[in-house]
Amino acid sequence: MKKQFIIIGAGPGGYVAAIRAAQLGAIVTLIEGRDIGGTCLNRGCISTKAMYTNAKKINELKKMDEFGINVEGFSLDFEKIQSRKQSVVDQLVGGIEKLLKDYGVEVIQGWASFTGDRTLEVKMQDGEKIDLEGEKILIASGSKPTILPVEGIDLPGVITSDELLGIDHIPKRLAVAGSGVIGIELAAIFNAFGSEVTVVSSTLLKRMDGEMIKRVQPYLKKQGLNIKQDCRVTGIHQTESGLQIDIRNKKTGKEDVVEADTLLMAPGREPMLNGLNLEGAGVEYDASGIQVNKKLQTSNENIYAIGDILGGMMLAHVASHQGIAAVEYMLGHDSSIRLDVVPDCVFMDPQLAGVGMTEEEIKQKEIEYISGKFMFGANGKALGMGEPEGFVKFLARKDNHRLLGMHVMGAHASDLIHEGALALSHDMTLEDITQTIHAHPTLAETVMEAALAATDEAIHMAPPRKKKK
Repeated sequence: MKKQFIIIGAGPGGYVAAIRAAQLGAIVTLIEGRDIGGTCLNRGCISTKAMYTNAKKINELKKMDEFGINVEGFSLDFEKIQSRKQSVVDQLVGGIEKLLKDYGVEVIQGWASFTGDRTLEVKMQDGEKIDLEGEKILIASGSKPTILPVEGIDLPGVITSDELLGIDHIPKRLAVAGSGVIGIELAAIFNAFGSEVTVVSSTLLKRMDGEMIKRVQPYLKKQGLNIKQDCRVTGIHQTESGLQIDIRNKKTGKEDVVEADTLLMAPGREPMLNGLNLEGAGVEYDASGIQVNKKLQTSNENIYAIGDILGGMMLAHVASHQGIAAVEYMLGHDSSIRLDVVPDCVFMDPQLAGVGMTEEEIKQKEIEYISGKFMFGANGKALGMGEPEGFVKFLARKDNHRLLGMHVMGAHASDLIHEGALALSHDMTLEDITQTIHAHPTLAETVMEAALAATDEAIHMAPPRKKKK
């Protein structure tokens, strides 16, 4: 059966690409083996952020007395928390399914495998198999949780983020192996829900700017998270009371034990390569993912690939924008999307966000730079909200003040970061930000003040000390 434009995977990369291709006049067939919306909507971004909102409400309730509001006591209805999360997921998935229908996208529920350079075999959910041939094919099959090869990984109670997001109870003792975005977000959420949480951390949030990581650690500990720094899981054993998790410090070699009822394995994710038979299509890849050029084209000129299947930064918004860019290239258009400017966010309390280079990266590349920082505690809106924790930080070239990076720790960091993303995408300078009026009273004023601070001109902070001659 011949098709014009085939997309494998209906996650945030695939379904966005399908809609963009339809907008450009293509006749699109979208193949998905599980759920429309992929991991992001069903078992990742949206599920986590819905539960993060519950956790944030709990944290707010705990300090209501600061606002003159007396809360005698509250209880959690975890079944309702899960029900609310699922209703959010269902609403979004239903909306995407309608969009695909409105754009005339054909959706086939099944698993695709290459049988030639432009041919596929699709195993339908009912077991039937169909053969398809596409003029152009886009691979957007996503990723899966990485499973560490340690003893006891198959024991009951050892789960991935997929299972934890659908769990029917709040674990009394939760251990988290991994301190990337997935591990830390879920650790913070279930800590707020009442779990005793221990995080086995090899490298805490390694993509974030080092100053933010240093400053956020006390907040995590204050909230009750027990973090085992520089450690890895070496074995898991069943005991009468639950799980015994053996860990080892990678710097000192010291061994220790963590006791838990549930162990979340969250060391990261890896490309979903199995089952695609990429060799059959002449698509080059390795363990880290499919190899593509700047136009997201694989070694087969008729096949492109986007998102988590490429490795690198496995983020839904990266996949979506790569999907748009790839489709534009595939259909003979130019694409002006800046795929090198990617905002990265961590939804915890306080939130973290960054875009562009970290200070460590700048130093490593020996770029002469200046930096500016403004604390949320000096911002009227943050104080009024009762969320004075955190800061905004800018990094810029010393010679021409062109922005290199922006980093935010604090309330609504995931929203504020986009001012930096926009500026970096258009090669703007500190002055482009400082000469733009920011409304008062808003958190956005911290952005303007941080940019001013880089040239020692911040208004609402003490002047820098003069250096002694």
